[in-house]
Amino acid sequence: MEYRCIGSSDLVVSAVGVGGLAFGGWPMGGEQFRPVSDDEGIETIHTALDIGITCFDTAASYALGHAEQMLGKALGTHRENIVVITKCGTSWNDATNSMERNGTYQHVIESAEASLYNLQTDYIDLLLVHWPDLSTPFEETMSALESLQKSGKIRYAGVSNFMPEMMQECRQYVDIIANEICYSIFDRRIEADIIPFCTSNEMSVISYGSLGHGLLSGQMTNKESFVSSNWRASGHALGLPLFDQGKHFKQNILVQDQLRSIAESAGYSLPDVALAWVLQQDVVACSLVGFENPEQLSTAVAATDCGLTMDVMNDIESISTEAFQRMIVDEDLNPTSGHWNPWNRNPSAFSFGAID
Repeated sequence: MEYRCIGSSDLVVSAVGVGGLAFGGWPMGGEQFRPVSDDEGIETIHTALDIGITCFDTAASYALGHAEQMLGKALGTHRENIVVITKCGTSWNDATNSMERNGTYQHVIESAEASLYNLQTDYIDLLLVHWPDLSTPFEETMSALESLQKSGKIRYAGVSNFMPEMMQECRQYVDIIANEICYSIFDRRIEADIIPFCTSNEMSVISYGSLGHGLLSGQMTNKESFVSSNWRASGHALGLPLFDQGKHFKQNILVQDQLRSIAESAGYSLPDVALAWVLQQDVVACSLVGFENPEQLSTAVAATDCGLTMDVMNDIESISTEAFQRMIVDEDLNPTSGHWNPWNRNPSAFSFGAID
């Protein structure tokens, strides 16, 4: 297993981490994905620890705190040897039956206290603001993180799904060390300005969605259909028309097949190569994967050990560029033409927790 530092901090993490849609996400709560039982999730965590994974990512909003509770139960005596990342800045609204952004000082403090209790720990290694709350000044949100840091309840602060100008403002009030954000062979929007910003400011990218939200797992076919409760039925992944049945999905399945062929010819699986491609970026400290069971964890080690030749990487790069450009040139679907900006669409077009 390869290990990397997060930003300029002393947090050292495995290059592949467990998070997002597995133990730490919606499946465990039975929402939008296959439910993952506590026993299965805990077994996956223990297997991850055995193979050297040290980064575990969750959020206060995942299964409304239950994900954090299970992670805390699973870590037990391993706590001092791993890095726990969780997120604040969203709250459940009973009236609307939905998750909403909430970056107010009081909520961030209360959310962090609840996370500490759920995780059965005295400190959080890295607390991220899950999504920017555009109705609350960033100064207020960041001052809450600063207070938590000064009190020793969090070691470091960061953000998730923030754009460069947002990060620039946040850095006036607290030292944020990472931006957790979507990045994959299919979705390269952060290369335009977020990766350069993080690189020049000694911040890291922590990537999610690096298996293309399932497309790079190699298991999907062009006959795939998504039930209405599955967020993929919208056709979009944070504004990118990845699963658009009418225009892009079938072409992306062909891309998946091309990439699988290249990977297998090199002696690896498609998920191995997909993660290795993301990790070629030095700014990526960790790529989070939603492992649903222990058997899938072999990908984590293989991805960090891939010895792909330059010719193979060039082939992947060419296929990736063509697929990405094909999707972003549709101005109606992505008017920013390749820049990360999920706010350029109706907020209902993406959810707050189902795919991050």
